[in-house]
Amino acid sequence: MTQPGMVPEPSMAPPPIVQATMAHPDVRPFRISIPDEVLADLRRRLAATRWPDKETVSDSSQGTQLAKMQEIVRYWGSGYDWRQAEAKLNALPQFTTNIEGLDIHFIHVRSQEPNALPLIVTHGWPGSVIELLKVIGPLTHPNVHGGRAEDAFHLVIPSLPGYGFSARPEATGWDPDHIAHAWDELMGRLGYDRYVAQGGDWGAVITEAMGRQAPAGLAGIHVNLPATVPPDVEAALAGIGPVPAMSTQERAVFDALGAYRKSGYSGYFVAMTARPQAIGYGLTDSPAGLLAFVLWHPGFAQWTYDSDSDKSPTKDDVLDNIMLYWVTNTAASSARLYWENRGTSPTSAAGEKIAEISVPVGVTVFPEDIYRAPETWARRAYRNLIYFHEVDKGGHFAAWEHPQLFSEEIRAAFRSLR
Repeated sequence: MTQPGMVPEPSMAPPPIVQATMAHPDVRPFRISIPDEVLADLRRRLAATRWPDKETVSDSSQGTQLAKMQEIVRYWGSGYDWRQAEAKLNALPQFTTNIEGLDIHFIHVRSQEPNALPLIVTHGWPGSVIELLKVIGPLTHPNVHGGRAEDAFHLVIPSLPGYGFSARPEATGWDPDHIAHAWDELMGRLGYDRYVAQGGDWGAVITEAMGRQAPAGLAGIHVNLPATVPPDVEAALAGIGPVPAMSTQERAVFDALGAYRKSGYSGYFVAMTARPQAIGYGLTDSPAGLLAFVLWHPGFAQWTYDSDSDKSPTKDDVLDNIMLYWVTNTAASSARLYWENRGTSPTSAAGEKIAEISVPVGVTVFPEDIYRAPETWARRAYRNLIYFHEVDKGGHFAAWEHPQLFSEEIRAAFRSLR
């Protein structure tokens, strides 16, 4: 099997990487080496893209506009260099381990600080470990990124089953609860008997599942897409219940959720939940189709297609991320996680059984995310909420967009648990 490899941007690079020791005999080093013929085939497919006609509107309400798609596909085929991404990943300590018959790929970076707190961070869709690379330095070596040495973490970043360089499940059952169990097993194999967990998007769903399961080693969780929409509000949004009394802030969030559900942005969610295999054929065969589908996600609604390294994520960042789906042929297998979850809303407090979480919980709200949870709903949902903060910038891919701010939030959220 080939392997991934990527490092944080130069400006975010930590001190020399501390090589993690392998505390379990089935934890194996991992390195990426994508064959040249895979990259040559990709370039041929990009060059042979059959384009649709131009959209009939002046905005992106019908999907990513033709001119923008043609520009980035042209760059992908002739200007983009996967080998740079591969080298970045290979500069990090990467491993695989087999859990319940499935090889799980993960990055494991230990801090130089002796009292660092172990932390497992989980990505979502259409993300990957790529979206988390820029927080490795600030989290493992905070003292060289404007923080305090005592806030350091030992960092574990796994690839979800069916994503990137983790193996593709060949049978049903790898739902968020199953993955949550696997993550606790992973942390135990690495020798961590006390740790914390963080996630956004699917990472939040899985992290909250870990919170419900409350394994002995889990000291607390933090999420940046919290499942805190109350049942009465969900009923009103679905049109099967009256609109409850709400504060001005709650009503604004309610209206925004209603507008989002009518906007068409959530269509990707419906498609993957309903028929992941059906959409998988096109996404597996056409790199341009995969790109367009990924850019359907509302997390990219404000993305500028920029090459400026100060505007994260850059074109290269996004293509690095999409390449993890392409070179591993995981467009269909990654989509099946939606099917496994049976369409449960990731922001529904009842759907995600948030009342069962007893471990300490931290929440950060980023203002440009799909859902901006009011603190009142968060306190109603989590019985042990120890940290809540609304920051002034950032969206769905907060760790990608503002890695320093994201890292500061994680440090602050878990400070009381050290």
